Amino acid sequence: MAIILVRAASPGLSAADSISHQGTLQCSTLLKTKRPAARRWMPCSLIGLHPWEAGRPSPAVYSSLAVNPAGEAVVSSEQKVYDVVLKQAALLKRQLRTPVLDARPQDMDMPRNGLKEAYDRCGEICEEYAKTFYLGTMLMTEERRRAIWAIYVWCRRTDELVDGPNANYITPTALDRWEKRLEDLFTGRPYDMLDAALSDTISRFPIDIQPFRDMIEGMRSDLRKTRYNNFDELYMYCYYVAGTVGLMSVPVMGIAPESKATTESVYSAALALGIANQLTNILRDVGEDARRGRIYLPQDELAQAGLSDEDIFKGVVTNRWRNFMKRQIKRARMFFEEAERGVTELSQASRWPVWASLLLYRQILDEIEANDYNNFTKRAYVGKGKKLLALPVAYGKSLLLPCSLRNGQT
Repeated sequence: MAIILVRAASPGLSAADSISHQGTLQCSTLLKTKRPAARRWMPCSLIGLHPWEAGRPSPAVYSSLAVNPAGEAVVSSEQKVYDVVLKQAALLKRQLRTPVLDARPQDMDMPRNGLKEAYDRCGEICEEYAKTFYLGTMLMTEERRRAIWAIYVWCRRTDELVDGPNANYITPTALDRWEKRLEDLFTGRPYDMLDAALSDTISRFPIDIQPFRDMIEGMRSDLRKTRYNNFDELYMYCYYVAGTVGLMSVPVMGIAPESKATTESVYSAALALGIANQLTNILRDVGEDARRGRIYLPQDELAQAGLSDEDIFKGVVTNRWRNFMKRQIKRARMFFEEAERGVTELSQASRWPVWASLLLYRQILDEIEANDYNNFTKRAYVGKGKKLLALPVAYGKSLLLPCSLRNGQT
């Protein structure tokens, strides 16, 4: 499903952590040497992520066509993303393996127990930045657990490029280099130990490169786009930065052998969770984003509510704003509801961390309401006590039969 990759700045990352002209990621916190001529293992701290998340269940593509400003019918973002879902589902059903050489290429000087150290480091990062999710992964098999950590870390590093302390140093060219590094990683040529963990994961599970590329495309959007004309545009952005994580992780999480659900429906539910989480991020961070000159809200819906960018920048809670927020929260909850059905179809050991993520993120919407919709100056968050209480609830839900068995759905 989707892991929650919270947009939080990683401590200890300076401008030197940005991508160098050689296309490498310099990690000043653990390494201060230049890239050697021969590939070697290089310790590396993390560089950023987003929320694990995803979009709409199986054939539920609600609008296959949209209308552009010229009045022409075009393929909607939902349809474009659903086409990706179909491709990922087909890949999993055929159990294809992305062709990689090996996570231990001959031209990389790897220390003894190198991969174990790499995965352990990924686990440490996951524990530090997503404690609740990390605890939930303890029920998974070691292979699946380590793979999820590796995916989490890559997503976090990617997100941190444009949303972390070094964001001002990142250019489109730097993201191009990061994508080239991703391609190397998928062909068994990792640059550092964290890359090597993901490269090894890719060799073990039928994971496709497209969702990873799409996440990088979302980072490009953050560099060039600060407004979204309508929900169709926003939906595509949410897919890029969050829904992709669900598509990356389904092959690792696995589908319950007793599930009667289609593979496409499970992927669509994973997508729904990503979309829901990202919409929640957006609604939580309205004030913070506005102070950075960004408004991640559909412009046409703001206008329909009698609101403008100026109202967002002023940050005054009015009845118009409350009514607008109620509609936005309702939409996010609809995506959470769609995601719930898919969580139950995952392999039982994988459900706990996903349920924990879903329950905790959905509570952020409750906190926005509790703050009287003031997301300009108040940040909605779930307290430590509520987080701890969510764990046993999530565990209980993880024991339920798949929805497809309870409801006779196919």
